[in-house]
Amino acid sequence: MSTTADSLRLGQLHTAQLFGALEDPALNSMNFLNEISHRYPDAVSLAAGRPVEQFFETDALQRYLRRFCQYLEADLGYSEEEVRRTLFQYGRTKGVVHGLIAANLAQDEGISVDPEAIVVTVGCQEAMFLVLRALRTSPSDALLAVTPTYVGLTGAARLVEMPVLPVAAGSGGVDLDDLENQIRQARASGLRPRACYVMPDFANPSGVSMSLADRRRLLAIAAAEGILLLEDNPYGLFSHADEQRQPTLKALDEHRSVVYLGSFAKTAMPGVRVGYLVADQPVLDSVGGRSLLADQLSKIKSMLTVNTSPITQAIVGGKLLENDCSLLRANERERAVYTRNMRLMVDGLAQRFPDPERGVTYNVPVGGFFVVITVPFGVDDALLERSAAEYGVLWTSMHHFYEPGVEVNALRLSCSTVTPQQIEIGLDRMARLINDELRASQR
Repeated sequence: MSTTADSLRLGQLHTAQLFGALEDPALNSMNFLNEISHRYPDAVSLAAGRPVEQFFETDALQRYLRRFCQYLEADLGYSEEEVRRTLFQYGRTKGVVHGLIAANLAQDEGISVDPEAIVVTVGCQEAMFLVLRALRTSPSDALLAVTPTYVGLTGAARLVEMPVLPVAAGSGGVDLDDLENQIRQARASGLRPRACYVMPDFANPSGVSMSLADRRRLLAIAAAEGILLLEDNPYGLFSHADEQRQPTLKALDEHRSVVYLGSFAKTAMPGVRVGYLVADQPVLDSVGGRSLLADQLSKIKSMLTVNTSPITQAIVGGKLLENDCSLLRANERERAVYTRNMRLMVDGLAQRFPDPERGVTYNVPVGGFFVVITVPFGVDDALLERSAAEYGVLWTSMHHFYEPGVEVNALRLSCSTVTPQQIEIGLDRMARLINDELRASQR
């Protein structure tokens, strides 16, 4: 087609006529990873980073709703009409469970925050988009992100046309010397680094966590350099039972350098699609007015999703209330499953790959869902397709979490939704695939 008009007359469009980022690999990654499991339903999936499903109860949904309604009436003094309006009408843009989220953060994370600094979002993905959209004011604005990076963050940055500058991970989750170097280089090239995205606890996809010393130094760098830290913490509650939890960056934040991104997908249920952000940074306007960054982000949300479903918020609120606002307490059974599964997976890898000189190595996270295996051959989606079709096991290629064109000889395994038997079967199949590839690469 030579012109847009010619194309439209035939009832079709060309990608050249659409937003350029739609052809970016980052926007294809999540769909591909979600869809391949449906194409191979009989394969053991060591790919999905979903919460364990055995504790979901359909009856709990009504129970949570009733508990939240009781809270509105007894604790907040709402009339019957106000309760109905809260559940059935559009609702407040910043959310209706912000007070309960603030109580949860105080109890589980040691974060003391004004509920008005919280915006309840449609999953954590919307929270990322809101922050990046607000920070991206000119083509020179850039985001730093520890590599490998969660693909949802990369995709959100593409949608707002914000370049992502990779920061080396290092052995402790982030190479802080490289972070300072990347900030200097970016500024020297005319870019303005606005923020750095980090996942300090059991990161997706690497499974790596930051030490307390590194957390404190990272906060000092952010304050000195005048950048924000976007702290994403979906897995922080799932440290192994015998491991001491580290404080979040936000709990240590003395200069309001941290925008905290939270999600109930792993700690409550993914189906409610409820996340949130904490943005307590003061914002001054052109006439001397003062507000919170959360207030500014809610303006963007009002034009994007209007508000987060009050009914799904109520379900989350009911679960919080039923557990005295502690999701750590609410997830004791889930945490035990993840601890058991992670140890089974790591022990299983040790049995199947005892000799690191063969070039097969893996990390040993102390919590979360993910283990990364490094191998001496190429790992891509074609190999994954063959693994699913011929070996009956699914995993995630690590190249999805890097810039396009970067060759990464590693794959991610998830332990969260599988049984002990499936872990054994999946690792046996994985071992056959890897050993076959090792033999093929040595020919």
